[in-house]
Amino acid sequence: MSTEIKVPVLPESVSDATIATWHKKPGDAVRRDENLVDLETDKVVLEVPSPVDGVLKEIKFDTGATVTSEQLLAIVEAGAAPAAEVKADKAIDAKNDAAATDVAQPVQAKATAAAAPAGSSRTADLPPGARFTANKEGIDPANVEGTGRRGAVTKEDLLNYAKNAGVGKAGGARPEERVPMTRMRQRIAERLMESKNSTAMLTSSNEVNMSAVMAMRKSQGEAFQKAYGIKLGFMSFFVKAAANALQRYPLVNASVDEKDIIYHGYSDISIAVSTDKGLVTPVLRNAESMSFAEVEQAINDYAVAAREGGLKLEDLQGGTFTITNGGTFGSLFSTPIINPPQSAILGMHAIKERAIVENGQVIAAPMMYIALSYDHRIIDGKDAVLFLVDIKNQLENPHRMLLGM
Repeated sequence: MSTEIKVPVLPESVSDATIATWHKKPGDAVRRDENLVDLETDKVVLEVPSPVDGVLKEIKFDTGATVTSEQLLAIVEAGAAPAAEVKADKAIDAKNDAAATDVAQPVQAKATAAAAPAGSSRTADLPPGARFTANKEGIDPANVEGTGRRGAVTKEDLLNYAKNAGVGKAGGARPEERVPMTRMRQRIAERLMESKNSTAMLTSSNEVNMSAVMAMRKSQGEAFQKAYGIKLGFMSFFVKAAANALQRYPLVNASVDEKDIIYHGYSDISIAVSTDKGLVTPVLRNAESMSFAEVEQAINDYAVAAREGGLKLEDLQGGTFTITNGGTFGSLFSTPIINPPQSAILGMHAIKERAIVENGQVIAAPMMYIALSYDHRIIDGKDAVLFLVDIKNQLENPHRMLLGM
């Protein structure tokens, strides 16, 4: 019996999708719930699994084609796979077992493998950025353990391999490669230009002494993890501080709609998460009513989903305010860009010990710069500065958050 594989129903805000990768070809055996194809939208990558066991009989669209909601993608012939396919699957399994055995071989064998030339058949299957790096560094991706989705080799994997294995750059090579932007990257570029051209953006900054937060994490972190099964991180402090401040300064939580200002009586806080494909901003709904544990768990779930390509479109929609943490990558200071139609974004940065004056004494303290970029059309400098001071006061006195102050 033939089973039709169709494009999932897309939300109203997403008109179409692009076929990013076919994981099977006609004639291949497929298992139920096995991913057949990745569809890239403006915001996320959707996986389309097979609903039945069988054989992929026909593919209707090639990689790169644009498809719409519920459009026919492929046909799977339900039933047992042909004997040849089963035999091939067993051969692949045996090959994988052999590869696993090879991993346990002495380090000397690994060093010999590291010298293998680039250009293996796996190079052509890499994403453009990773392929460019493999060619530039002279690395055979077959020797690299991938950390991407389903074990895919990423650009970072190749760079780390080159650094740790001592593989040198190709002598004197100056390679270039022109590749089209992914749909997600195109959408990010559009949104950034939209923000630049449609808002009167201004940035104010302040600095926070993180001693109290760090002391609380040290004293309560172990008990917190035992109680809730999740680590107590810095982000939950910032989310709760921001949610409280947004209630006191509603203009920072508002948005502009032509000549109207829309005030939101809730704090849906978008958290910027970096992925191999670009920056995404999943939303914490009603953050003002979430506990520290709920915030940490939600952020952890989103981070895992982002790495594994499991974010849903509804996870990214909406949001009244955004928090981004450039400190994760070592940024000391930045001016974050507003995420329209929101009116403000808070930037966190690296914590560095600096000399400060406290009670007339010069001491070393763990300090962080925080920055608020805001739409000056509706948010005056006074409100922006007081909002930042509010967050600073809460973080330097974290018990205030626990007391709802």
